[in-house]
Amino acid sequence: MAGRESLRFGHEDRKRIYGYVERHGSATLGELERELKIDPGGLRHHVAILKRDGRIEADESGSFRVSLDGGEREEHRAEDVEFAIRPARQEDLAGIVGAIRQVAEAGTYIVAETVADEIDHQDALLRHNEIESRMFFVATVGEEVVGWVHIHGSELEKLSHTAELTVGVIDEYRSRGIGSHLLNRGLEWAGSQGYERVYQSVPATNEEAIAFLEEQGWEVEAVREDHYKINGHYADEVMMAIRLP
Repeated sequence: MAGRESLRFGHEDRKRIYGYVERHGSATLGELERELKIDPGGLRHHVAILKRDGRIEADESGSFRVSLDGGEREEHRAEDVEFAIRPARQEDLAGIVGAIRQVAEAGTYIVAETVADEIDHQDALLRHNEIESRMFFVATVGEEVVGWVHIHGSELEKLSHTAELTVGVIDEYRSRGIGSHLLNRGLEWAGSQGYERVYQSVPATNEEAIAFLEEQGWEVEAVREDHYKINGHYADEVMMAIRLP
């Protein structure tokens, strides 16, 4: 798929270094040396090659993280608030989990709840390995994460043209266009990576989310009756999708 090369490293130690950083979200040079037992000179050589090849990058503290090109930070203003849309960083993990849990607390965004549980358990925000790819963009007001968009794709050949998306904005900042900006940024990135179709599933009780997606050009592809049981009541799952140019 365009923009998603298969992961080849040319050396087993390079693969081990990348795998450790990818699984843990970030790692310092000392941590890599301690955990992987690689000769310090060889470790620095392999890290330099991984950085040169765009596999990993160093953050401001000097820790290494997986490099996923998400583009630049965008500044926006809507009514009484200025906000930014930018690629998420590992240090945004807690803010993203908090935002997702607030949006999902009414039990109307089951898939997002699962995403929050997964990244909280794994302690790694961005993923890119031979099985999956996971990217986040965030909306921030000041330093606070007020919304997110998450794109999760499979690297398995038969599913590599599809991705799943979740998007949400916390109550205080809704109705300002932030969700539309996040959704568009996520879909633009998905298209740049070669994905052809993007999916999202919500309970039928989440009428606001269904209406929002339909306004953005999404279509209902299927309905699974009584798929969820929310607060003791059954609810259908509405499966929605959009085809990318």
